[in-house]
Amino acid sequence: MSLSFNIDAAHPTPLYHQLEARDQVRDCNRQAFGGRSVANVRQLAVDLRINANTVAKVYTELERTGIVETRRGVGTFVKARHFPAAGEKDRERGLREMEDQSCSRIANLGFSADEAVDHLKDRLKRQK
Repeated sequence: MSLSFNIDAAHPTPLYHQLEARDQVRDCNRQAFGGRSVANVRQLAVDLRINANTVAKVYTELERTGIVETRRGVGTFVKARHFPAAGEKDRERGLREMEDQSCSRIANLGFSADEAVDHLKDRLKRQK
């Protein structure tokens, strides 16, 4: 079974950045899914209903950063190794994207900002 990517066309974050979210691939690596195949460019573009050039650009970036590897005639796979901690810029971008998604979902569920903050604080206290 191949690794799949999740995107939300209604979300304000550009599709490229959603698809590029390396966390999805990194999570698979951490869960011992290294070596798992990634859908080919054309199939993923059809499945997600986005331009194949966007998918190809993301795959190229993922390969350039060492997250996936492409084997000619075989496919693209998650590299079976641990990735170094994300750089500060990547971490902050990931947090901003998560904030955007969370704020949209919170608003759609009808919660106020204060309610959301209270829930988050409680959750973080329980995690410690």
